Amino acid sequence: MLQGGSLWTGLIAGAVNQIQDHKKLRNGHLDKNQYTAGTTKNMTGTLGIMAGVEYGAMLGTAIFPGVGTAVGSVAGAIVGGQLGHSVGHQLGNMVSSQMVVNRKA
Repeated sequence: MLQGGSLWTGLIAGAVNQIQDHKKLRNGHLDKNQYTAGTTKNMTGTLGIMAGVEYGAMLGTAIFPGVGTAVGSVAGAIVGGQLGHSVGHQLGNMVSSQMVVNRKA
């Protein structure tokens, strides 16, 4: 698991998202807490894409070898990425709000 195409797909997507967030931070469009939450979201989204590509390909292959593998990979990447971003968004917000609470105490 998580090798070859799925590894590179996830890493590239995660790196692109992280670079965009870093530019927003430098330009003042994000504060440090938002950047922390975004980084968490990018990491879990990357893992979601990786897992989605792998498991989507396996499911697609089981249903319809060949074309199913490609369709399953793409569908898995989309679903996995969305699920990963959603989980990461919630987790990142929890981490960010905890950092704010700890700073004020």
